[in-house]
Formats: sequence, structure tokens, C-alpha cells
Amino acid sequence: MRPIETRYARSGDVRIAYQVIGQGSFDLVFVPGFISNLDLHWEDEGYRRLLKRLSAFSRLILFDKRGTGLSDRVDTHHLPSLETRMDDVRAVMDATGSGRAAILGASEGAPMAMLFAAAYPERTRALVLYGGYAHFHKWVMPPERLEAFIETAETSWGTGATLPNFAPGRVDDTHFTNWWARFERLSASPTAAAALARMNAGIDVRDMLGTISVPTYLIHRRNDARVDPDASRFLARKIPGARLVEISGRDHPIWTGDVDRVADLIEEFLTGEPAVADVERVLAALLVTRIYDTARLGDRLWSERSLRFQENWRMLVGRHGGRVAGTHGELMISRFDGPARAVRCAALLREAAQEIGVASAQGVHVGEIEVRGPPTGLTARVAMQLAAHAERGHILCSRLVADLAAGSGLHFTDAGRISLDELEEPMALVQVTAEQHLEPACRPKPRPAEPATLTARESEVVSLIADGKSNAAIAAELDLSEHTVKRHVANILLKLDLPSRAAAAAFSARHAGPDGP
Repeated sequence: MRPIETRYARSGDVRIAYQVIGQGSFDLVFVPGFISNLDLHWEDEGYRRLLKRLSAFSRLILFDKRGTGLSDRVDTHHLPSLETRMDDVRAVMDATGSGRAAILGASEGAPMAMLFAAAYPERTRALVLYGGYAHFHKWVMPPERLEAFIETAETSWGTGATLPNFAPGRVDDTHFTNWWARFERLSASPTAAAALARMNAGIDVRDMLGTISVPTYLIHRRNDARVDPDASRFLARKIPGARLVEISGRDHPIWTGDVDRVADLIEEFLTGEPAVADVERVLAALLVTRIYDTARLGDRLWSERSLRFQENWRMLVGRHGGRVAGTHGELMISRFDGPARAVRCAALLREAAQEIGVASAQGVHVGEIEVRGPPTGLTARVAMQLAAHAERGHILCSRLVADLAAGSGLHFTDAGRISLDELEEPMALVQVTAEQHLEPACRPKPRPAEPATLTARESEVVSLIADGKSNAAIAAELDLSEHTVKRHVANILLKLDLPSRAAAAAFSARHAGPDGP
């Protein structure tokens, strides 16, 4: 994507940085929240997705508020009023040649947007408020919590320490937490962040809500971690004709969570037409794999084993008709046309991890993703959270995976439910049952058999299983296909009435003679 040009508008003695993208039939001015940085926005997948969606139906005008990002800083001893900051919207519109625009105010940007709509109704086509409020202390933070937040900003700014206040659901996402730390550093200094917090603490626009005369649309997440949903309910009652839609989710920033849902709502309100389905999205099965060191191998040995596993990962994904979709921090993401292929690949990756000497955990989910670029959006986030919740050696899947894999010979066991921030109902989970896809689904159990019931080839296979070798390694050593080895394993488990490869290995050890089994 070509770089977006950044320009500057003059608002009094202050320079305001702005960008313009898209060629829609009307202008949309995006007033950001607490902090922002025009350049850094494009590095986050959620933010980039949001801007891409909004600019698809409008000429999107972005800017950094005074005191943030690429715009001039403010005098911390003489903080500007909300009216002064509101006028920055007018300055940016003048600089971009926008006579009339729809205004989107997110979070702390909502009061500025409301004030602009009341002061300049002739220049306001419509008003969209996301996670907004009219009074800071009532619906965001009481004074005592504000002081604690400011202390955190002054002592730990730039480390990502404020993330739990805004997006608690992303604190375990290493990639996002690193981006958030940079977002803090490049959006404001610690002193500026504290000044911004104090400026926002003075926000109270309750008395002017009744003067807003433009069409107004409110969006708020039901479990918003930063702004009480009652804030938007109050706005809906006080702004004439305003309409409120509450959506699921806990993370506050507009570019987190189900970004497409937010963009769909905004597009339908501003255009009068439902959002057109993205024709470049397809249904796919995503497999997310993570490995970790439980033996404290040391940096060098862990690095060697990690690289070795990644080589196996690329090879096995290709063998199963999948595509390597990239990495996300410690997570390895691959996509498949169907869930059965993804699950079978996951089973072999589990064996590969055991053979290499590392621990694995994997998640599989099915949903829509974009054809181009790495998987993003809700489907990817759910798959990553499944991998994060999976225990060592487990393959955790959404129930939809099991439903779509019916008839494939794969077997799953119920794994309960999990609550995810972006889903209204807890998601039903299943776990892949190790090796059961090679066994009969239901068969009377015979009496335990003796080693003599195994063929010579099966004895060789069970001995190699006891040595910790994977099916792929056994196939290579015996010059067989992996399918043949799997069939031998299935016969061994059936003949010996054993539930798993581990049990077969234990059986082999118990019955081994001086020269082997």
C-alpha cells in the first residue's frame, strides 16, 4: 500500500496533522479518542481494516487532535478548552476543502463531535458517536480513579501499562501489547498524556445535547471496559431523534473487536444502504499453533528447536493442502479449505512437536477471512484465543469444526464452553481425540491380546512408537507411506485394545525381551 500523505492545517497558532483517503460521494471526518498517531494507525490490522472500510464509501478525513500524534503539543500549564479543540475540526475541514461532512466521534472524540454538530449544523451532514459520553467523571472515571490513571501514565507511559484500561481482552496478545506500547510513546509524551487526561476530565457537554439537530447514530459495546454503556443511553435520551445500537464486546477502542460490525453499522446509517458483502472474503478453516518450552532448554537450544519445528510446520501444512498464513507473535497461523485437513495437520504437528522435544497447543476455527493478506478479523482472533486456551498437547476446536467435519472419520469430545469478548453467547468447544480417527467408532472390546498377535511389521512399528518416533519418522525408517503406517497403528491399537500411541509404547516396554519386543 502506498504511503498516505500527511499535511497540516492551522488552527490558531497550532498545526493539526491530517490525512485524506478514499473517493466516496461525501466527506467523513473521524475525530479520534484519547491518543492517536496518523502514521502508526496503519501498522495495526484492526485500525487498518477500519480505515479501509470507512474510506470505501466516503472521502475519509483523519487528523491527530492537538497534543497528540503528529500535531503540535499543548501548553500543559494553560490547557485549551473543549471549544478550542473542537474548532480544530473546522480548521481541518477548511484545509481539505470540505464544506459539509458527516462527523464520527470515537470515545473522547465524541464530545468534540457533538460540540461541532451543535455549533456548525450547516456543516454537519450527520453525527455518529462510538463509545461516547457527555460527562467524564460520571461515565468514564471518578476523580480518584483518574489520579491513579495519571500516576500510571507519568511513571509507566510507553510500556503499554494503560492497555488494561482500554482493551483488557488484548493484554495476552504479545503483538498487540508491543504495538500499544509504541502507540503510547509515539502519540504523546508522559507529560502530554497526563495533560490530555486532565483536559478530558473537564468534559461536560450535558447542557448542550438538546441543541443537536442533525441525524445522530450511537454505537456502544455492552460491556465496554472504559466508558459505561449508560453514557450512550443518556445521549440517546437527550439528543433529539438519536438512535442507539448496542453491540457485544468489552474492549473499548473502535478498531478492536468486531471492526466489520462497527463499519457495517456506520455505512448503513450514512449511506442508507446495507453494507455490501466483501466479495474478497471466503470461508476457511484456520489452524493456530503455538509451541513453548517446558524444559527450560536455554536460549540457544530453544531457538534451534523452534526453528526446526517451523520447518516441519511449513512442510506439513503444504502436505495437507494448506497455506502458511504467517506468524502473530509466538503463534503460527495456517489456513485450509476444509476443517478436516486442518485437524489432521494439527495432529501431525502435535507429533512433530513431541519428537523435537517441545510442547504444543493448537486451536482450529472456521469462518470468513479475506482472500488477500494474512487472516485478520473475528475468525482469526477466535482461532488465536482457542490456541491460547488449549492445554499442552491439545487441539481445541469450535463446535462448528466438528459439525463441518462430520463423516470425515475424525472424532471429537466435548470441551465445554468459553466466553469471548466479541461473541454474545459462550462458544461451544470440542477437543480432538488422539488417534481415535483411526479406530472403530463403536465395537465390542475383545480380551487383551498377547504380543504374538502382532505381525512382524506391526511389532517393528510398535517398537518405533516406543522410541518416540512420529508416523512420518516411522514411514521414513521403514520405507513406507504415512498412510500405511497409520493403518498399522490402527491395527495395533485394535488388536491390543489400547486407547493411544502412548499406551502402545508402554505395552511395548512391558513386553520387551533382551533383544527387543
